[in-house]
Amino acid sequence: MTQRAPRPPILKPNETYTFRSYFLMKFAPADILQELGVSLIRETINLPMVSSSQFTRLPDLRQRLEEGIARVSLTSEAARREVLIAPIVLEVAHITEARVNIEYPIEVDQFLRGELDYYIQSKHNVLVVEAKQADLTRGFTQLAAELIALDSWVESEDSILYGAVTTGDIWQFGSFHRSSRVVTQHLMLYRVPTDLEVLMQILVGILMEG
Repeated sequence: MTQRAPRPPILKPNETYTFRSYFLMKFAPADILQELGVSLIRETINLPMVSSSQFTRLPDLRQRLEEGIARVSLTSEAARREVLIAPIVLEVAHITEARVNIEYPIEVDQFLRGELDYYIQSKHNVLVVEAKQADLTRGFTQLAAELIALDSWVESEDSILYGAVTTGDIWQFGSFHRSSRVVTQHLMLYRVPTDLEVLMQILVGILMEG
C-alpha cells in the first residue's frame, strides 16, 4: 500500500510571518494554530466580571458612542478605532488605572512578531485586536497568534491570557490556557452600545480579578 505524502505545511520554515499574516490566511484557524503547537476550541468561557457600580462615567461613555455611531461614517478602520474602540479602552484604563500600549511591538520568533493594536496592563493584562476589514473570523485567528506570542513575552504568572477581537460595534473574547496550550473562542458576541455595560464588566474584571 502506497503511503500518502504528509500535508505541506502552512507555515514555511524559511519565511517570516507577522500577526497581520495570520489575518490574511484563508486556511482553517484550527489548522493554522496546530502548526504553532496549539489547539483551538469554541465554547462558552467563564469570563471574570466585576460589578458595574464603579462605572460612574458609563452614561457619558454610552452617549458619546451613540453620538459617534449616529454622526460619523464608520466605513474606515480609522473611524471605528477612534469613535468606538479607543473610548472604551481609555475608560477601562481609567477605571483600572491601567497602562495602555498602542501598536505595541513584540518579536518572539520568525512566526510570531508584529504589533499589538491595544495591550492593556494592570494587575493582569488584556489584549484587544481591531478586526481589519470588519472580519471578526479572521481577526480571531490574528488574536490567537498574538496570545500565543504573549505567552512567551510576558513575565506574569497568570495561567490564562485573555484577549478580545472587535470590529468596533461587535466584540468577541478569547483565552489562552498556557499550560495546556489551548485557545478558546468564546461563543458569545457583545454589541456596542447595546451590551456596553456587560462588556465593561468583563474587560475590567479581566484586568482586576484576583
